[in-house]
Amino acid sequence: MIFKNGKEMGEYVVVIPTFNNGSTLREVLTGVMDVCGNVIVVNDGSSDNTYDILNQFDGIEVITHNKNRGKGAALNSGFRKAYDLGYKYAITIDSDGQHYPQEIKLLCDASLNEPETLWIGSRDFKSDNMPGKNSFANRFSNFWFKLETGITLEDTQSGFRLYPLERLKGIRTLSGRYEFELEIIVRAAWRNVVVKNIPVSVYYPPKEIRISHFKPFKDFARISILNTVLVFIALLWWWPLKFIKWFSRENIRNFIKKHITESKESNLHIAKSVGLGLFFGISPLWGYQMIAAVAAAHLLKLNKVIVLVASNISIPPMIPFILYGSFAAGAFILGEPISFIPTQLNLNSISDSLVQYLTGSIAFATVTGIIGMIIAYILLTVFRKEKI
Repeated sequence: MIFKNGKEMGEYVVVIPTFNNGSTLREVLTGVMDVCGNVIVVNDGSSDNTYDILNQFDGIEVITHNKNRGKGAALNSGFRKAYDLGYKYAITIDSDGQHYPQEIKLLCDASLNEPETLWIGSRDFKSDNMPGKNSFANRFSNFWFKLETGITLEDTQSGFRLYPLERLKGIRTLSGRYEFELEIIVRAAWRNVVVKNIPVSVYYPPKEIRISHFKPFKDFARISILNTVLVFIALLWWWPLKFIKWFSRENIRNFIKKHITESKESNLHIAKSVGLGLFFGISPLWGYQMIAAVAAAHLLKLNKVIVLVASNISIPPMIPFILYGSFAAGAFILGEPISFIPTQLNLNSISDSLVQYLTGSIAFATVTGIIGMIIAYILLTVFRKEKI
């Protein structure tokens, strides 16, 4: 089968995870095989007529889970099989009939121009019968994805995707159900895999005949827990690592040119941004320092980029100095010896150390922020002429 410029579908395989979607599976499979003859179906513990339907199709690979393990586990099984069979790309499509199999070609065409990109079909959320909860859940997911990766997408929950298998090899995930589809694109982005949307059509049947295995309370709780973990990893590891890797002569030159030398902002405005970033970088908001810094910059109408960069003073190599400075400041204010490590492992001793740290860190952050602002303002006044 050929999809563009004479290129055959030999490198592509369609992976279809299915669980009790017997009413739509036959139609989906027929449509998919009209476009691509390479198909892997993962029967994830179905108890309906799925087995009988699959027996009616020749030439498809079938993986069977004896019990339902979740969509993430089904996709993982399909990806491993696809990789073992030598395919370079796995196209995933849900078996509930909401996607149009003929649009598989759109994903394949996109991969010709950007072969290492992970493509996600972006659904039209104004489509007929689109559940309102889907729009909310997608906006919720998009927000966390951007916070975790810095990438803006219109749809992070669509199951209609094209995965470049070689780029995903070796990625370990924590999740095994619906939340897997968010985690895999977050971890792919952390590997510097480009993740993009491509517009696709979508069909939602009327509510009375629609089949959904999404359990709002359980699945939403799992997604929330996963996002908490991913945000924690992003703030403590990925964002600081990205910040360190960002430092190159060209990047620094471009940053200074855009946000300082050619900026229309006043020297005082830029200096305030530096001071605010330093304050939040040292403040005792571990895991949420950058979020708080950007939020404060927005409220105070300061330069968010400069604030964010300055808040990265809390990168791992600086943490011991920040902690010592905080405890030292706290000891000075409270008139106590430095209790970096509690003298005894009891509530009173731990409480004393915590009070000393919190008191000192706020004071240390304030003083550092003010000093940083003053130094930045002096340097800007000397070396930069403000634009009128």
